[in-house]
Amino acid sequence: MQPTRRQILAATGAMIAVSAAYAVAPSLVVTQAMAEDVPDPRMADRGEGSPGAKTVVEEWFSFTCPHCARFSADVYPQIATRLIDTGKIRYVFHEFPRDQVDLMAAMVARSLPASRYLPFVEQLLATQAHWAFDSSVDPKEELAKEAALAGMSREMFDRVTSDETLKAEILGAQAAAEKAYNIESTPTFIINGKAHAGEVDFATFAGWVGA
Repeated sequence: MQPTRRQILAATGAMIAVSAAYAVAPSLVVTQAMAEDVPDPRMADRGEGSPGAKTVVEEWFSFTCPHCARFSADVYPQIATRLIDTGKIRYVFHEFPRDQVDLMAAMVARSLPASRYLPFVEQLLATQAHWAFDSSVDPKEELAKEAALAGMSREMFDRVTSDETLKAEILGAQAAAEKAYNIESTPTFIINGKAHAGEVDFATFAGWVGA
């Protein structure tokens, strides 16, 4: 059974404390992805909820989008409790990079073990004002610090952020979604194949999914 978002977040503090013990995990993911004729596991779905849920929601978000950050903080917790945990929807995340910093964050997130993806996404969105918009810091160095807390060594961070294959895969998925659904802003939600754009409240979102 897939852990819920709250279970994952609850474990984040303990996970950080022992992250050094798991530092090899990202390298295993990258190594597997580089194997010939093996689908890149880093691009597999990252989501929550029952695979058999009647409604599937795909959120296309940007790490440097303030609207995405507010939605994550204010609305997503209600979605998790009332719609995902109750089996009404399955929720899948997709990155939609707006700039090079955004792309770098997406590459790191995708290269972490799947169980660490959501905590890392939530952490970056929650601290977006600092690492992405504080002119006194270097965004890349701040991302490296956050990656280290999630168990990724600096050596692996540098390797991941220089991975042209992963970069092309993320941008390719973005371009395909942009073309298929005419995505023009983030967050955009694809709900059973139909696009809904904008930062909305829970009531509006619930109406979109028919809850």
